[in-house]
Amino acid sequence: MENDNVLTDLVNHPLLKDRNYQIVHYDCKDKRGVDVGFLYNPKYFKVIDSKSLFVNLPQGSKDAYYTRDVLWVKGMFDGEVVHIYVNHWPSRLGGEERSAPGRAAAALVSKKHSDSIMKAEGEEQKVIIMGDLNDDPVSASLTKVLKCKDDVADVKSGELFNPWVTMYKSGIGTLAYQDAWGLFDQIVIGHKWLDKKQDGFFFQRQFIFNREFMTENVGRYKGYPMRTWDGLSYRGGYSDHFPTYLVLLKKMN
Repeated sequence: MENDNVLTDLVNHPLLKDRNYQIVHYDCKDKRGVDVGFLYNPKYFKVIDSKSLFVNLPQGSKDAYYTRDVLWVKGMFDGEVVHIYVNHWPSRLGGEERSAPGRAAAALVSKKHSDSIMKAEGEEQKVIIMGDLNDDPVSASLTKVLKCKDDVADVKSGELFNPWVTMYKSGIGTLAYQDAWGLFDQIVIGHKWLDKKQDGFFFQRQFIFNREFMTENVGRYKGYPMRTWDGLSYRGGYSDHFPTYLVLLKKMN
């Protein structure tokens, strides 16, 4: 989003205000003025610490020097410590290959910080790395930098699981370009979420929220996520991306 005023307006909307959503946000130096933010319900989540992590772009990877920071939030989620990294990695403007080092640099920020957390606080931490990554689940930033695995059986302690690979390979995505679907909007999780026999929350399933009212029904983008604007034509849509979410379950006595 552009700034914290956008988030303040959102959480104070009449349909949301009663939920008492709170905001974590830092200004960053992105050239276009784009930031990332974190909304949470204090009934379920208590912030312990947070920080804006600077992404140092490699020379030549982008025309602009600054991109979005990574937002790290540490909190108590219904009694469990979790570490959440909110990302918006550099776009593919200028070409996928040329811009790839920028996304690798952004991925490395989350990887190094989460590794340092696990070294300091113990290898088994509940880590979530999420956002518009401008890369697909099979891209090098996910497979080589974050070192995500796509099979639960292959994920070891301290490693990351990417639940979106099978969807992507099946042709399902969150955005479309030239009639091909990409899946840039990902939520990857640490090994500790995978044990379904634990007392705390565990990962159950991933979803793309792609309801009919969010899908374009006319024009050149028919079948795509409905944009707010199609050139000079106001469509009144939400975004050219569909959002994603995870279902986390917890056994109750």
